Amino acid sequence: QGLDPFDDDQSNDTVFRDVIFLALAGFVAVVLLLLPHLHPPKDAEAAVNSPGNVIVEIRWPDEMDADVDLWVQAPGDRPVGYSNKGGRIFNLLRDDLGKRGDTTDLNYEIAYSRGVPSGEYTVNVHLYRNTGGYVSIPVTVSVSVKTQSNESARRLLTTDLTLQKEGEERTAFRFSLDGKGGLIRGSVHNLPKPLRSG
Repeated sequence: QGLDPFDDDQSNDTVFRDVIFLALAGFVAVVLLLLPHLHPPKDAEAAVNSPGNVIVEIRWPDEMDADVDLWVQAPGDRPVGYSNKGGRIFNLLRDDLGKRGDTTDLNYEIAYSRGVPSGEYTVNVHLYRNTGGYVSIPVTVSVSVKTQSNESARRLLTTDLTLQKEGEERTAFRFSLDGKGGLIRGSVHNLPKPLRSG
């Protein structure tokens, strides 16, 4: 009794189709399982969800080994920075020392306020240590505000500046807020005002 070569071809085709179908079904199952875990990117301003009302942040390149300090002052309060981490209104939540004693590669500092008192706010940056010996260090400074605990913060101000030598302190912003967290028109400037203590 002879074997029909066409039977072998048909069985090979069937096996190939089955394998392809199972691989496709497995892929679809994996995608369906991952769908609930995927989130669409949110708008950058809406993504800030913080415990404070006025949020001040500084960032400098993560690969740079430098200690840049944030200094902030709220109306009627004393300056807050690395040597005075808390005031009546602001608290410095992260004092980044560059690569020294850091468990992450991120270079940033952040301060939060309790409440949004009306009056003038000052935001400074200070180059404490330039361990890497860089010619200049670019720093991004941003200020966001939220008045209700259940709302997202809205970005008010952002700027880029550079620090070039150890001990240099620059005023990024001086601005005034009304009692509802609104930026008062014409109040933003960067007339230098030293905040760093000792």
